[in-house]
Amino acid sequence: MAKVGKRLKAAREGIDRDAMLGVEEAVKLVKQGATAKFDETVEIAMNLGVDPRHADQMVRGVCQLPNGSGRTVRIAVFAKGDKAEEAKAAGADVVGAEDLVEKVQKGEIDFDRCIATPDMMPLVGRLGKILGPRGLMPNPKVGTVTPDVEAAVKSQKGGAVEFRVEKAGVIHAGVGKASFSEDALVQNIKAFADAVQKAKPSGAKGTYVKRVAVSSTMGPGVRVEPSSVIASAAAE
Repeated sequence: MAKVGKRLKAAREGIDRDAMLGVEEAVKLVKQGATAKFDETVEIAMNLGVDPRHADQMVRGVCQLPNGSGRTVRIAVFAKGDKAEEAKAAGADVVGAEDLVEKVQKGEIDFDRCIATPDMMPLVGRLGKILGPRGLMPNPKVGTVTPDVEAAVKSQKGGAVEFRVEKAGVIHAGVGKASFSEDALVQNIKAFADAVQKAKPSGAKGTYVKRVAVSSTMGPGVRVEPSSVIASAAAE
């Protein structure tokens, strides 16, 4: 814990916790503060002037991030026949059955996620010692063993982010990775904030977007001027 404390303290240096910055400057600071050994998720938190206990003040929706969520990965699908064609049409990078099993057994693993139809699991099960340690073994609990390969592939590859306001009027969401360019993150943040703005409920009164902050998984939060992410916020 001490190491985390020191790293966070260093990341917070030079950041005025009370100042509100334009989104471009905020993203720059968040990227600088993302010093963990993994590719941290960049997150947004929006405090809204709503009370979701009232039905006419509930905020929820889906945003298609223009630059993806960072989950755009190479997908392998174990499937046959129509399901194999369905997987290819959905954007799977590698599709096969016995032939794909043989490739994996030879050590040819050129994919980052693995999906299988239920009927393929007896075959895929033979690869447990290879795929398991790499975290690639398909699992029905996480939706990677399924007859609906189209939905599974699109879910793994897509940049769709669902949002729903919490009891305290706050919305949290991941809007990319620290490895994204500043421009890509800014575009994603603006797209997300715009989607939340468009989801403004009829019962919302007064200032709708009260506060906005961005952060990385392990880094400090940076307050953002709402008008820099939502054009109409300046008029509220």
